[in-house]
Amino acid sequence: MSRRATATTLAAFATTLAAPSGADAQRSTTMAGRSTVYASRAMVATSQPLASAAGLDAMRRGGNAIDAAIAAAAVLSVTEPHMTGIGGDMFAIIWLAKEQRLVALNASGRAGALMTREALERRGFTAGSQQGVLSITVPGALAGWDMLVRTHGRLPLAAALQPAIGYARDGFPVTPIIAAQWAEETTFLNRDSAAAATFLPGGRAPKAGEWFRNADYARTLQTIATYGIGSFYGGQLGERIVARLKALDGFVTLADMRRNRPDWVTPISVPFRGYRVWEMPPNNQGIAVLEMLRILDPYDLKAMGHNSAPYLHHLVEAKKLAYADLDRFVADADHLDMPSANMLTDAFIAERRSHLDASRAQERVEPGPMRTASETVYLTTADAEGNMVSLINSNYDAFGSGIVVPGTGFALHNRGAAFTLAPGMPNTAAPGKRPFHTLIPGFVTRTAGSREEAYMSFGLMGGGMQAQGHVQFLLNHLLFGMDLQSSIDAARFRHVSGQRLALEQPVGDAIRATLTSMGHALIDERPVSFGGAQAIVRLAKGYGAGSDSRKDGMAVGY
Repeated sequence: MSRRATATTLAAFATTLAAPSGADAQRSTTMAGRSTVYASRAMVATSQPLASAAGLDAMRRGGNAIDAAIAAAAVLSVTEPHMTGIGGDMFAIIWLAKEQRLVALNASGRAGALMTREALERRGFTAGSQQGVLSITVPGALAGWDMLVRTHGRLPLAAALQPAIGYARDGFPVTPIIAAQWAEETTFLNRDSAAAATFLPGGRAPKAGEWFRNADYARTLQTIATYGIGSFYGGQLGERIVARLKALDGFVTLADMRRNRPDWVTPISVPFRGYRVWEMPPNNQGIAVLEMLRILDPYDLKAMGHNSAPYLHHLVEAKKLAYADLDRFVADADHLDMPSANMLTDAFIAERRSHLDASRAQERVEPGPMRTASETVYLTTADAEGNMVSLINSNYDAFGSGIVVPGTGFALHNRGAAFTLAPGMPNTAAPGKRPFHTLIPGFVTRTAGSREEAYMSFGLMGGGMQAQGHVQFLLNHLLFGMDLQSSIDAARFRHVSGQRLALEQPVGDAIRATLTSMGHALIDERPVSFGGAQAIVRLAKGYGAGSDSRKDGMAVGY
């Protein structure tokens, strides 16, 4: 979700927060009265109903969970064009049922050959908030889609793209939350004539219930379906993209597009309360989830009470420590100056935990000591064979860079904004380097005899909200025993920076007052995005799933 976007105001939560009582499962406040969805054979959970339906239909047509994930992701690129698309990047963690193992794909693109720290500095690049041509890196998502279906799917990419092509060509009714977020980007879209022509028909964003068509994007997707992804990575589409960027004095060349390749990587994990939590390795911020869990592990969080002041304080302070380490140590895996595994060692975690003051909020947190030896949609799918997919796809900010190549129908992302210009850092901008990434698909396994078995695929979109949101969701479900939907809908915090902290409205005045007395500076939560989550749990027979009430989506199965 855009860092500029205002979080949609939702109805008040249904019930008040409850402190834990003995071993009883704890249920927190829910957003809109949704229930966990159960199905016997297959499941899809996304942030938009048409995408969920497309994923389910892919499995009914003979595809598996991998095909369903790509079909859903492609539809989301049509129905949530501000959040995602082939102009962005993608990561995925997949449970392969036949092999009883997890695999992970890093489909994030690299900086163009012309992107140097000096060039960015000379042209006024602003790390963290840059949009426009300075922020554009090679889009990796489409190569990731193709790799997943070719390696582990049953349907060709062309088949997975057909529902998206149909919605782009024929149109679809825009859903309410998406419409509100889209409208907030009107001024931004008007900065680029092709972006305005594509996404502001009649000079404005579509309203809820109005139909939107994107004939240019339908043609783009059909070209890819007909001629393959080579048309994008170096072919006619790639040539048009590079020509537009060259005219704007951008950094990506045709050779950069042709060189793009996704990488299979090994997911990283830590044990937690009888489960094992898995995340992506750097250049991805998933390691912050694992570090937070390890920092928090010795504390009796359950005795503190769900979303009590002491509980929230401990989570916020652990978040500060882990995110300080992200800023210093996490970047392209080929450019790390400390192995990521060192951030999870007992010694490193103990040092980080020693800085957590149980009674006072820290204003400034330094990274841990070096020891030698980083806008978005999230979706998840599961099939009758037991395959499960955790996938996240993003433009970074809403509509990414804000630049649309005329006639293509999609925005190019601004992931280069995540680079730093500080010299000599792992994440310093440089040609061919992958930027730090906020995108983190998650997965949970549990021990069955001598092996690990799939338990849950999950994720939470929302930029810097993601890692802190993962931890809150995991604690809701694994520690407090909330069912899946309640775990998703429970009130969240979002630590912004320094002592600035946002709390969703159901957190009461007494808790807010206590946190303020501990040094937290509570800010207006209304403009803050608290993310949107989806999750699927594997049951003894079938699946359970939840989809965030903060979004327009749904979980659906058969």
